[in-house]
Formats: sequence, structure tokens, C-alpha cells
Amino acid sequence: MNALTADQLPVVVIGAGPIGLAAAAHLVERGIEPLVLETGPTAGSAVREWSHVRLFSTWGELIDPAAEKLLAPTGWVRPDASTYPTGGDWAERHLQPLADVLGDKVRYGATVTGVARAGRDRIVDSGRDEQPFTVHVETSDGREERITARAVIDASGTWSVPSPMGADGLPALGEKTAADRIAYRVPNLSDPAVRARYAGKRTAVVGSGASAFTALALLADLAKENDGTHAVWILRRGISDNTYGGGEADQLPARGALGLRAKAAVEAGHASAVTGFRSQAVERDGDRLVIVAEDGRRLDPVDEVIVLTGFRPDLSFLSELRLALDERLQAPTALAPLIDPNVHSCGTVYPHGVNELSHPEQGVYLVGMKSYGRAPTFLAMTGYEQVRSITASLAGDQEAAERVELTLPETGVCGGAGLFDEPENAEESGGGCCAAPTTLQIGVGAPASTSGGC
Repeated sequence: MNALTADQLPVVVIGAGPIGLAAAAHLVERGIEPLVLETGPTAGSAVREWSHVRLFSTWGELIDPAAEKLLAPTGWVRPDASTYPTGGDWAERHLQPLADVLGDKVRYGATVTGVARAGRDRIVDSGRDEQPFTVHVETSDGREERITARAVIDASGTWSVPSPMGADGLPALGEKTAADRIAYRVPNLSDPAVRARYAGKRTAVVGSGASAFTALALLADLAKENDGTHAVWILRRGISDNTYGGGEADQLPARGALGLRAKAAVEAGHASAVTGFRSQAVERDGDRLVIVAEDGRRLDPVDEVIVLTGFRPDLSFLSELRLALDERLQAPTALAPLIDPNVHSCGTVYPHGVNELSHPEQGVYLVGMKSYGRAPTFLAMTGYEQVRSITASLAGDQEAAERVELTLPETGVCGGAGLFDEPENAEESGGGCCAAPTTLQIGVGAPASTSGGC
């Protein structure tokens, strides 16, 4: 294939979520044709599935500059940068308008089932790098297609693959057969059907992060209105000073308030904590479920189970590509040490771009939440910087690709689930993300004083 033909091929972007659409905006800005393939029927289909959950990040941290430039001529009105949107707000007020501007560059109902080099499986060396990519797609009406691409940016995220209940990373025994009583998402209790599912019931919540806090707080509110509603909080570790996050000292007030609400739920008796419990099996007890630990402990029967143990990337459709992934996190090997959750929070993740996201297979990139594998330290601003760097490299502007253009709050602004609906909390938080006006200049590596927010 000659260079002219290669340049005429589109860059396929997998996923019309925040990072995928930002990638398309940057490609357009660089004069490169994108083709965004989205499984769902709308932009931000995965985000819409948690439309009831409010983010910890403000609007100011959720809008990519290239996307804003693309939207500006349409009369689009930028939301107040200091406010916190829900997932539904993000999808309706930003992601869908951006996809609409991109027009036929975004295809819905298109599921990517495989990516490979044209005429080469992963074994073949000869002429590999000179061949374009073939992207296999299944459409919503059952048709199959092959699309030829000059490069592939996989921004499909991790939402479709929630981690199971089992402490060993595998489904607990009986977990699959009990699927009718197990959910893997924060429940939307404003939905009457969902509310009825948990009202007056005993529900186990498995997990220790912000999503678990959110579920506990929501179930505690439900318990105040419905007798018999109770949450059993299952923790693999014990309860310590940092179990509930930073509380009032948390530099992300929304996150701190959420942890305090989870703590209040336990102290008020609306939830009971079971510590050091590593789930191994789920057994039926009539219409209820009994969860069994590795050490043989058996919990009292529950009516429902909510598993909130994180997410993991779907790598199945990339099996014919030569990827270099960390054996623990399933993130690119050069990126993994920078995002290791045992060491880093969101804001201590070092700047990274095309160099850290490259693989032995040239021209394929995992970006956004998917690039982090199983690490939960991702935030949207980082993903926007990733795709800016990658698209600069694809355009041949290596200087811009290696120049990092991002300033993060030192403690980070996680884009994860948050329960932040109370007006008084919004007022306390103001427009900033941190209590102290200290930021980490990405690319410099040293704190710098600033009077601004995050």
C-alpha cells in the first residue's frame, strides 16, 4: 500500500464516549478523517447507564478544548465550569451535541468484533507494519463488515466488563446462576421498578470504593422511608481510619461528603459492615442468597446483592494484535508503573501520551479508561491529553506529541461515581477541586503555586 492511499484511510475510533469523541475532535482539528464506531444507539451510551450518578469532576474538567472549538460555531453553550454534572447531564449537554457536529463520522449500532493487520494474523512478521488495519464490525441488524483503517484508537472503556464477586478475581461459585438477584451497577432508586427491588429488602453491597459508598448512602436513604431495608456491606479488609476516604479533610469535598454519608449509614444502623470477608460462593436459600467466605463463614441470607468491585478491559477483539500489557493491571507496560493504584491517586499520575501508550503493533492505541486496565485512578482530563498527544503523532507533529499540555490538581480529580446532590455540598465545594491552591505542573514534575482552582 502506498503512502497516499494510507493517508486517505480513516483513523477508526472505537467508542463514542467522552474520550473517543474527544479523539475524533482532535483528528478533525489535525485534518485527519475519523470514523467513530459506537455499539450503542447514542453518544455516551455507557455514560447514560449511570445517568443518575453525579461526578466528582466539575464541568470545567470534563470538556476537551478541541471538542469545545468544534462545538463553538454551532451556538453550543458551555455549562457553568464550577458545577458538577450527572452522567446524564454530561451525555445530553456535551457528548451528544459533539457527536451531532461530527455527523456521519460517528456510526451507531456498530460493534467491533475484531481488529487485525490486513492479511496478517499476529504470528506473521513479513510486511506487517506496511499493512493497514482491518476492523471487523457487526451492525445492530446483524450484518458484518470490514473497515480498513490507517490507525485504531480504542476508547471503548471498561464499563461492559464489571469485576465479579469472587475474591480471586473469578466469579464466586454460584454467582452466575444467581444472576437474577445480583447487580453490578449503582442502583437508580429514582426508578420505581428499581426502588421496589430494594425497598424493604436486605441487600449485600460488595466493594470498598466510591461506588459502594454511593450504594450504601442511597440504601440508607431508602431505609429511612421503608422499614426492613438494610444493607450488608462486605469488605475484604478491616475498617481503618481511611476506609471512608478523607471525610472533612478530603481535598475533594464531594468525595469526602460521600464517605461520611456511608459512615453515617453504618453508625445509624442502616448498614452493617462485615470485614475480612473474601467471597467464595453464593448459595440459594429458598428465594434468598447466602454468601460464603473462603474461611467458611456464612452470612445471614440476603434478598439482593450489589457487586461494586471495579471493572476490567475487554481485550478479546484485540487478540490478533501485538500488544504490550502489564501482567497485573492489563495496561500498556510503559504506563502501568505510572498509574499503579498501590502507589498513585488520580493527581499523582505522571503525564503521559503517545510514548507510554504505544505498543509493538504500531498504530494501535488503548486510551481513556481502557488504557488504565484495572487501575481506578483515571480521570477525563488525562484521557483528553492522551488523545491530543496521539493525534499529534499521527499527524507527524512529534514535537507536539511529546509536549505535555496538562495541569492537574495535586490530589487529583477522579471522574468516578459520586453522590453529590445536596445544594449545601455544592456551595461548600465552590468551583475548585482542592482545598489548597497547589497544582502539579504536568511535564515539569514539581508543585507550582497558583491562585486558580483545578
